[in-house]
Amino acid sequence: MRAAVYTRTGKARDVLRVRDLGMREPGPGEVRVRISLSGINPSDVKRRDGQTPSRIDGFQVPHMDGVGRIDAVGPGVAPGRVGQRVWLWMAALSSPWGTAAEHCVVPHEQAVPLPDHVPDELGASLGVPALTAHLCLFPDGPLQGTDVLVAGGAGAVGHFAIELAKWAGARVATTVSSPAKAELASQAGADLVVNYRTEDAISRIRAFSDGINRVVEVAPAANWELDTAVCATGARIVAYSVDRPTLELPLLPSLTSLVTIRFLLVYGAPRDAVIEAAREVTAAAAAGALTPLPVHSFSLARIAAAHEAVEAGVTGKVIIDLRE
Repeated sequence: MRAAVYTRTGKARDVLRVRDLGMREPGPGEVRVRISLSGINPSDVKRRDGQTPSRIDGFQVPHMDGVGRIDAVGPGVAPGRVGQRVWLWMAALSSPWGTAAEHCVVPHEQAVPLPDHVPDELGASLGVPALTAHLCLFPDGPLQGTDVLVAGGAGAVGHFAIELAKWAGARVATTVSSPAKAELASQAGADLVVNYRTEDAISRIRAFSDGINRVVEVAPAANWELDTAVCATGARIVAYSVDRPTLELPLLPSLTSLVTIRFLLVYGAPRDAVIEAAREVTAAAAAGALTPLPVHSFSLARIAAAHEAVEAGVTGKVIIDLRE
């Protein structure tokens, strides 16, 4: 079985290698998936270069997300799952076996059935971004009739946050940093797209909404003034990323606004909540509510270049194509 591996952290070209590894058999409660596409997230790159400390137990096959078909099941898993098309989430979490390989073994609930009409490119992109978006949006109650602000609407999390919020009946405003990103956010269905580099974001959002009810936030420190200026009393702000070491809050205005800020790291979310989010993300994809971002495809042999593309901040989704 061909797989990309690293045995130490560092720059992509210094540490990533493609090797032949022995084929794993699934254990109790596990399934083995023949991977078609492996999706790369910024967190995968940060683990590989050492920004996010993680244990390497001999070697690490990178990447959390992917799509493929089950070709073997372990004890306790229905034999009928063999041949099932699935998308994978968090394959490499607490495991050396990620999706950057021809085969990947995961607990059966982390291989989620995917309807045949959903493209491989979308299935490989769901995982971390769509689950993060879902867990930012829905734990605070229904979205029908609410106004949602998504920071960074052209990123993977932002893209799915727009689409999931629209699917749930919300009106959505989003911020972006370029005309090209504005076009992507519009295609995702945002009702208002604001280029914060060239427009007065606060004025535009206030004209759109009497008060934002939910914020999906990628840069909480940089955007705190904006968020609190446009939020309704009692709004919920969920930050899923870190942009600065600290966030300073004016206490009295924060107290009187009744705004709640919550922090989310999908890798630490309760497992039951993630499993339920995966079901609902699949339902949205099956209903046609989710679409793939522009895809940048690399072969397994070019995995270092793929990681470098993510590090360079390419707009869209970087994937490894293992269908060759």
